[in-house]
Amino acid sequence: MQLVQKPHLYDVMVMENLYGDILSDLCAGLIGGLGIAPSSNLGDGELAVFEPAHGSAPKYTGLDKVDPTAQILSGYLMLKHIGQMDAAERVLAGVTAVIGEGKVVTYDIGGDAKTSEMAAAIVKAIEAGQAGVEPARGLM
Repeated sequence: MQLVQKPHLYDVMVMENLYGDILSDLCAGLIGGLGIAPSSNLGDGELAVFEPAHGSAPKYTGLDKVDPTAQILSGYLMLKHIGQMDAAERVLAGVTAVIGEGKVVTYDIGGDAKTSEMAAAIVKAIEAGQAGVEPARGLM
């Protein structure tokens, strides 16, 4: 209950994989679903892996229907990790602009766009210089 009501109280949680999977799915549901949740696994020093929290989702391969946000936001986390703050903020602003507008989004967040269409809209928003857009609260 505390994790849901007061997530800001937690910086790090250590647990076995099964419990981590359960909690990551629960927390992803709080922000809109696994299609939006990025993740990072940080090791010593520069060692790091960035990926969507949902993993590879092979059952959706080639269907062009899943939300690309988690993958793109994992790139955002990677850019921040390597110190590319301007690029990271542009990526976040592009994602925020597209989701905030709600016109070109996938089914999981209320739209009917294909993966490729939503990804292209995010790229277009980044290229349009929407870096001045204030990131949506809770989006990162």
